[in-house]
Amino acid sequence: MEKQFVVFQVAGEQYGVTIDRVESIVKMQPITVVPQAPAFIEGITNLRGMVLPVLSLRKRFGLPPAEVDRETRIVVVMNESHPIGIVVDSVLEVLRLPEETIEPPPPMVTNERTRFITGIAKVGERLIILLDLTKVLSVEEETQLAALREAVTA
Repeated sequence: MEKQFVVFQVAGEQYGVTIDRVESIVKMQPITVVPQAPAFIEGITNLRGMVLPVLSLRKRFGLPPAEVDRETRIVVVMNESHPIGIVVDSVLEVLRLPEETIEPPPPMVTNERTRFITGIAKVGERLIILLDLTKVLSVEEETQLAALREAVTA
């Protein structure tokens, strides 16, 4: 059995998310900073008439910021029942992976803060960290995001 993943890059590392979670991939567009928003939130953007909260995986993963360039993309994913934009350095490919190429994450790298890592895919010499972007935010951060969503749509 194979699964399809959208593979993207953040800070030189490759990550993958199941394609069924991805609504769309868009070029970087203007983001409006929201005062008092949680630190992991870049801001909001207008995506086809919808106010979309945008977060940075670099910020969420505690990585240094990077300049936005022509490869920077926003991956729009469904987070519970609401879409959210995730800023990534670049989108590389859509990849079909046989289940036998996917291993569970090593126990020493899994904890409550990394519960969004679902596996590691071995593709030739490459390792792709597989993510469940619905779990990338903690319960507290989900609550903060819901409050932000309510504030900007009220």
